[in-house]
Amino acid sequence: MMRRRKLTEQKSNAPRWMVTFSDLITLILVFFILLFSMSQIDIVKFQAIADSFQQKQILEFYPSVIPLEESSDESEIETNEEIEDTREQRDRDLQELLTEIQDYLKENKLSDIVVATRTERGVVLVLQEQALFDSGESAILGSSYPFLNKVGNLLSQIPNFVKVEGHTDNRPISTDKFPSNWELSSARASSVIRYLTGIENLDPKRFIAVGYGDTRPIAPNDTAENLQKNRRVEIIVTDPAYEEEE
Repeated sequence: MMRRRKLTEQKSNAPRWMVTFSDLITLILVFFILLFSMSQIDIVKFQAIADSFQQKQILEFYPSVIPLEESSDESEIETNEEIEDTREQRDRDLQELLTEIQDYLKENKLSDIVVATRTERGVVLVLQEQALFDSGESAILGSSYPFLNKVGNLLSQIPNFVKVEGHTDNRPISTDKFPSNWELSSARASSVIRYLTGIENLDPKRFIAVGYGDTRPIAPNDTAENLQKNRRVEIIVTDPAYEEEE
């Protein structure tokens, strides 16, 4: 008898679930082919759409529906330029104010009792006591009106803030009106501001009055000349770029 050879089954390396998965994909593909064969296609429109995607001009010609934003770098450059222009204009305004006041002082021979300088704080006007007040008083002398009128007129042309400081020497004062140098120095600073805001209708919010008494001398209180130097009022037309320390 002839022996029958047993057919050896060839084992597949693929897992069994792959067979079911491939059948499913095939059925889905057949389903979409069937739908495609049953549908009606407008060949003309289909060809037009196909051609449009092949042309780069369609994307280059029509603008985006989203507006383009300006480059942040360009905006920052423009902002910096505007800030710089404003700073330069303010610097020119202060320099012009200083020049006009110095010319006025020279023409009217007031340079001995009023000094105008430019510091980091701005334009600083130092007026000795005799330029504004009688000794121990806070009422402004009539002889100082022309100079203060000039200052007020110049301040009306610029927006800078103005600080007025009152200073005294270290000799004590004790009157019914001024119990100490604190009251005297504060009253003198306030008198100057009241006059300046009145003659040109300047905004009072631009001004600040401070009385330092004898706490900030510019010379030792040891001679009559130095005592006179310390009795003063300072008008500071402030530089906006300067930040004063508390």
